[in-house]
Amino acid sequence: MTDLTFDTGMKLLVSNQHQALYARSVDALRQNERNPLAFFFLGQLASVTGQDEKALELFAKATEHAPDNVRFQAYHAKALMTAGQKAAAESRADIAVGIGTVDAFLLDLIGSVYSRAGRHDLAFPLFESAVEHDPHWAGFHFNLAVSAQFLGRFDQAASAYEKAVSLNPKFCEGWYALVGLRTQTADDHKLDTLVSLFETSAADADSRLLLGHAIAKTLEDLGQYEESFDWLEKAKTVKRRQIAHDREARDRIFEASCRVPFKPVAIPKSQDTNIVPVFVMGLPRTGTTLVDRILSSHPDVVSIGEMNIVPDAISQAMQAGGMLPTRETLFRASMPHLDQAADYIMTQRHDRAAARTHVIDKTPHNFLYAGLIHRMLPQARIIVLRRNAMDSCLSNYRQLFALNNRDHDYAYDLEDLAQYYRQFDRLMTHWRSNLPTNRFLEINYEDIVFNQEEQTRRLLAFCDLSWNATCLRFHENTAPVDSASSVQVRRPLNADGIGRWKKYGAKLDRLRAALDMNDRA
Repeated sequence: MTDLTFDTGMKLLVSNQHQALYARSVDALRQNERNPLAFFFLGQLASVTGQDEKALELFAKATEHAPDNVRFQAYHAKALMTAGQKAAAESRADIAVGIGTVDAFLLDLIGSVYSRAGRHDLAFPLFESAVEHDPHWAGFHFNLAVSAQFLGRFDQAASAYEKAVSLNPKFCEGWYALVGLRTQTADDHKLDTLVSLFETSAADADSRLLLGHAIAKTLEDLGQYEESFDWLEKAKTVKRRQIAHDREARDRIFEASCRVPFKPVAIPKSQDTNIVPVFVMGLPRTGTTLVDRILSSHPDVVSIGEMNIVPDAISQAMQAGGMLPTRETLFRASMPHLDQAADYIMTQRHDRAAARTHVIDKTPHNFLYAGLIHRMLPQARIIVLRRNAMDSCLSNYRQLFALNNRDHDYAYDLEDLAQYYRQFDRLMTHWRSNLPTNRFLEINYEDIVFNQEEQTRRLLAFCDLSWNATCLRFHENTAPVDSASSVQVRRPLNADGIGRWKKYGAKLDRLRAALDMNDRA
């Protein structure tokens, strides 16, 4: 059998000769039980077959035996990120950067780890270097554009998106992002190209989603609201059939959330810090990013963005205790699990806090975990955004969420959306009745828009923060924004989104009926 080398291993990997690569890697380990290249390729095989935990273990072995190999460090970082260990992934990416590389693919890979950790300031220069070393790959330009957009560098983002679609004219994600970056006008839009691509996408659900949403956004910008809605329905048809959203399973999650005991536990010594955890949550597209930006404009506050730390921390603690958690069983976690999860959450916050006293997590779906958050972290402030029901549901329907995120399966159908909203509303009533008023605050998006200073003072007072006028100038906040509102929150407040549902006319009659709002404006 030929000796294992990087070139021979890669040839076997890309040609899907997995069994041959496995045999050669195992043989290499028989000859040298510390062979880092063998561990690397076995990690690759575990990764491509969905064995993420095994892949992490194998990549860790590769970096243990070859700590100066940037490729091994980069893939180890990626495996840590896949496992939800964001802080460890970022640290491992730091090691890879310290070693250095001119390989465009590795630069892009390390940048992607930073990007998923919310560190777009660190990702951006790596994506720039990837493009510099290989300007002919559309994906590198796309990743550069995404980081530029999240950093508020919109002209640079537009240029990079345009380069991506010029290199790959069928790059649907690139077209979607480009259209979403700026308002489309009668003199400057991509409608003909988008429609042509949509018509040739056949049964490719993800391509139709991306292109259909881009077409709908264009038509809305052009004031053609009812036609825009028709395209949203076209875009979602195939995907809706694929996912087959289970309303009963979703209802059981809400029920499980309601049954969480409310009595908080004593704060462990490891949490005895001056850091105040702040959780901003609510239905997506209802103002969570806006409140996050208002508060994080205060000099004593920093935001860690949407890191999904709460369910990840509880899940990891339960797995460490020998349990296999599901979304429903998370709400039945034992106190030792919750103590361990709370320690992990506060460690993550302490690492990001620097000299700040308040650290924000703005993961919208944390509203499911408000009871658990109060149990684990009784010092935490929980802020829930509320918005008009019709505008809330329409905004979720108009939004194309991450294609691999099953948390938003409800958003492909108006009746599913209405039921989800009713369950959310019921759960908020439950939290309002049971959580202390100095720890749980509901705030209306519309109130912020029409009474910005009054509601800003209310938010700061709730968090025990002093008044600071910079919070009124949230749009000047230069911190990265990695949410669907990355463009909007860099502009001053406006009321454009309030009452938007009325522009769609009879197209939303079905939603009004499902929400039982036919007698209400």
